[in-house]
Amino acid sequence: MRTRPLKVALLGCGVVGSEVARIMTTHADDLAARIGAPVELVGVAVRRPSKVREGIDPGLVTTDATALVKRGDIDVVVEVIGGIEPARTLITTAFEHGASVVSANKALLAQDGAALHAAAGEHGRDLYYEAAVAGAIPLIRPLRESLAGDKVNRVLGIVNGTTNFILDKMDSTGAGYQEALDEATALGYAEADPTADVEGFDAAAKAAILAGISFHTRVRLDDVYREGMTEVTAADFRSAKEMGCTIKLLAICERSADGTSVTARVHPAMIPLTHPLASVRGAYNAVFVESDAAGQLMFYGPGAGGSPTASAVLGDLVAVCRNRLNGTTGPGESAYADLTVSPMGQVVTRYHISLDVADKPGVLAQVATVFAEHGVSIDTVRQQGKDGEASLVVVTHRAYDASLSGTVEALRKLDTVRGVASIMRVEGE
Repeated sequence: MRTRPLKVALLGCGVVGSEVARIMTTHADDLAARIGAPVELVGVAVRRPSKVREGIDPGLVTTDATALVKRGDIDVVVEVIGGIEPARTLITTAFEHGASVVSANKALLAQDGAALHAAAGEHGRDLYYEAAVAGAIPLIRPLRESLAGDKVNRVLGIVNGTTNFILDKMDSTGAGYQEALDEATALGYAEADPTADVEGFDAAAKAAILAGISFHTRVRLDDVYREGMTEVTAADFRSAKEMGCTIKLLAICERSADGTSVTARVHPAMIPLTHPLASVRGAYNAVFVESDAAGQLMFYGPGAGGSPTASAVLGDLVAVCRNRLNGTTGPGESAYADLTVSPMGQVVTRYHISLDVADKPGVLAQVATVFAEHGVSIDTVRQQGKDGEASLVVVTHRAYDASLSGTVEALRKLDTVRGVASIMRVEGE
C-alpha cells in the first residue's frame, strides 16, 4: 500500500458533511485497504467556525474555502455546501489546482453540469455525484456504467422523500395536505420552508441529471416540466382508490417512440397499486428504469439524511481515489446522442379530470363533444348528482398533453361546468 495519504478537503460540514468526516475517521483503515492508500482529511471549510463539531480537529476548520481548494496538494475536494455559488466557483477552482471533485449538489449539476464536466475534462480530473440524485441508492453509477451497453427508454421515480412521506400519509390516513405537511415538519422530514420539495424544484433538478445520463443528451433544469403537489387533496386520493391507484410525485424521463427526442417532467400522478412504485412508503425513494436489454429494474432505499447521503459520497470518494492512484479518470459527460428535448405538450399521457357541473340533461353530451373536438378519447366516465349539482369524473385514453390541456381550458368555458375540481395525470400503466 502506498504510504503517502491522499489528501481530502471538505466543503461544508452540516448534516451530510459531518457524517462524511465521521466515516472517514472511524472507517479509516477499511477505506485505506479498499483504496490502496490512506485518505487524510486536511481541511474543512465552514461558515461558522465557532460551532462545536464533534470528532473534527478544530485545527482543520477554516472559513476560507477558496484558499483551501487552491492549496495545490489536495487530491479530492468533497463539496456538500449546495446551491449555485460559491459552489460553482469553488469546484472549478479545485479542478484548476489539480483536485478531483465529489459533489452532492443537484441544483448546480442540473444547471451547469455540462460546464463542470468540461472543466473536469480540461484538467484531467474526475467529477462524481452519486449523492446528488437519490441519497444512498446506487443509481448514477449503474446508469453510467452498468447500463452503458444498453438503451434506456424510460426512468420513472420517486426522488424526494419529503413529498413521498406527505402523500403516503394522506393516502394511509385520509389526512389533508396541510395536516400531513405539519406532521412531516414535526418529524424533521420537511424543512421549515418546504417549497423546494413540495413544489417539485428538488425533484426537477434530479430529473434533469437522470435524463442527461440516461439518454446521453444535455438536459438542463429549464428543460424539465415542473408541477408541485400542494393542490393534491384527500378527494383526489379517494378518486385514485376507486380506480385502484395511489398518488405519487414522480420524476419521469422518457425517450420518444421514434427515438429522436426526450422529455423530462415532474408532477403528481396516479399510478396503479400493482406498480412497484405504489408500495414505496414513508420518506423512501425508488427509481424504476426500463431498458431494451435489461428490461425493468428498480432501485430502492433511503433517499436523504446524513448517513445515507454520506454513504454515497464515500462511495464516490473511494472510486475517485482509486482513479487518482492509477493515474486515470472515470466516465465523464456522455452527450453524444444530442437528442431534442421536447416540451411537455409533446408528452403522451392520460388524464383524470374531476368537474363540478350542473345536474341537468345534456351536460355529459356537451363535455364529450369538447373532448372529441380536441381529439381526446374518453376511457371512463363517472357521474354523481344531488340538489342541482353534480360531479363528473372523466378518465381519458392516452393523448398529447397539449391536447389534454386544451380540452381542460375549453371545459372551463362551458356554462354547464361550474369548475374544474381536479386534474391529475395517470401513469405507470
